[in-house]
Amino acid sequence: MHLSRLISTAFLLVVLPAAYSPAGAGAAIGVAMDDFSYTDTSAELANQTAAHERRLSAFMAALRRDIGADGRYRLAPSAQDGAAFKVIGGIQKTSTLVQWAKVAVIDVGAKRLVMDKLYTFRGDNDESWERAEIFVSREVMAALSTPAPVALAVFEFELEDTTAASAGASAASDASYLAEVTGSVREALGQSGRYRIVDISGEAVKTRTLRDCGGCEAAIAQKLGADQSLIGVVRRVSRTEYTLGFQVRDARTGAVLARGDSGLRMGADYSWKRGAVRLVSDRLIESQAKP
Repeated sequence: MHLSRLISTAFLLVVLPAAYSPAGAGAAIGVAMDDFSYTDTSAELANQTAAHERRLSAFMAALRRDIGADGRYRLAPSAQDGAAFKVIGGIQKTSTLVQWAKVAVIDVGAKRLVMDKLYTFRGDNDESWERAEIFVSREVMAALSTPAPVALAVFEFELEDTTAASAGASAASDASYLAEVTGSVREALGQSGRYRIVDISGEAVKTRTLRDCGGCEAAIAQKLGADQSLIGVVRRVSRTEYTLGFQVRDARTGAVLARGDSGLRMGADYSWKRGAVRLVSDRLIESQAKP
């Protein structure tokens, strides 16, 4: 629909400033807000353009006032002017008594939607618009207080084979299974909303064994602009037994922030992916979500 296209188009046009992380920030967080669009598809005979322009103007002024009144935030002219978040939206009148509001909040540094909702409100008078603004402002404020995702560099999982198996025929399949493990773990972490996966494709780490490099992955992650690094290992005990492990470091200090080990698991090579996702979900995503 019209409002969905508006949100997706505006999202693509956001120009990213320097990376922003609210952790430990003492200054107010910058919020940029464009005027919402307005579309009337109600087919009513009366021309209400002037009234709608007035009400939309009052709506935007109140929304900006509400957000600016909270000491945690400051209104910024645009995303280019240091805003950590951008608020966009549009309102569409579909009938005499029904209007829809599409509102999105973008975490500019992470290039991620932290809110994307469609609301309906009844009526087209000053009182109904005021009620709608109060509700929308509460929703936007809740989205703005959501912690920014951690920029995480997830390096390729490595294989530690203790079975003395030949490296010939199985090497290709091992590489394929390890790629599936890494891809699935990145996907699970990204979908959790707690992490923003940093692209490591341009970093030449294939020639190194990161599990034995004394924490060098943290420095590599920092170079890539990540807050944290994650390395993982699949340890093959036998053709039907394996263990999994991972370790997360602070990219700046190199300190170990989290680690997990699965213990012995049964299953063929194709089960590595399932086991790795389960381990990371249990020991990292879920544990970090607990108070």
